[in-house]
Amino acid sequence: MLVKNQNPTKYIKICSIIVVVLAIAGYSLFQARNVIQGPVVEIHSPENGTSLSESLISIEGIAKNISHISLNGRPIFIDERGRFAETLLLSYGYNIMTVKASDKFGKEIKKTLELVYK
Repeated sequence: MLVKNQNPTKYIKICSIIVVVLAIAGYSLFQARNVIQGPVVEIHSPENGTSLSESLISIEGIAKNISHISLNGRPIFIDERGRFAETLLLSYGYNIMTVKASDKFGKEIKKTLELVYK
């Protein structure tokens, strides 16, 4: 036995409400992705494990979703796009540098860069 829908406007209203609620939920999740993801640090140069012949180097990269960033425990600065560039003097032999970043919710990320100066 088929039941005919007597009131199609009621069906259209319910479908419209469902679509609006799903759109708001999807947009909220899209905007919250940075909070969910946490801090991100990418070191572009030099590459990890590189052997270098010069002692003066520049560590460059990008940091996103952070409130604080440091290199070997010393605060560094980022520009409005999240880029950073710090110059360091390597000691002879094996060198380890640590970039540590945290967001305003306490999530942390640590990247270690190991270089050899010959």
